[in-house]
Amino acid sequence: MIFAPTAFFNDVRGPLFAGSMTSHQVNGMNAILSAWQAACPDADARWLAYALATAYHETARTMQPIREYGLGRGRSYGTPDPQTGQVYYGRGLVQLTWKMNYAKLGARIGVDLVNHPDLALDPVNAASIMILGMTEGDFTTEKFADFFNEDENDPIGARRIINGQDCAAQIAVYCGHFLAAIDAATPLT
Repeated sequence: MIFAPTAFFNDVRGPLFAGSMTSHQVNGMNAILSAWQAACPDADARWLAYALATAYHETARTMQPIREYGLGRGRSYGTPDPQTGQVYYGRGLVQLTWKMNYAKLGARIGVDLVNHPDLALDPVNAASIMILGMTEGDFTTEKFADFFNEDENDPIGARRIINGQDCAAQIAVYCGHFLAAIDAATPLT
């Protein structure tokens, strides 16, 4: 998918960012757009819009990878691993958790996340983790194609790709804004 980035940023700036964006927000979205181009450039635009909406929600609109609030305290994945000493609490744009997920996604993007879990906080790595994980169903077994295809357009149900149905309706609204910006920035062929 080819679209004009300036037009895209102009269109998302108003409804989602109160008229202005920081350089960190722009850089975060650029990392997501680059990961998208690398992984699935010809896929459905609704997938990209939903990924952007998810990052927008999960990062409290910063569009930058974050650490899970509480660093996993009180959760099974919030204790040091006996082999590595690392704690595999949520990190990134979609809060990657559990050692097995760090291993799986780290292998897929070619980064040792098991021994260096903070590498999931790098914007490029975090964007790749999010795009690949949502495309392939690595987080919950649900994936983009289950909710956005020829027969389905379900941005509310798509929340199950990441995390049950919490805030699903609000994320669907964000998705609509991102999709409108993508559509407006995509030249007609």
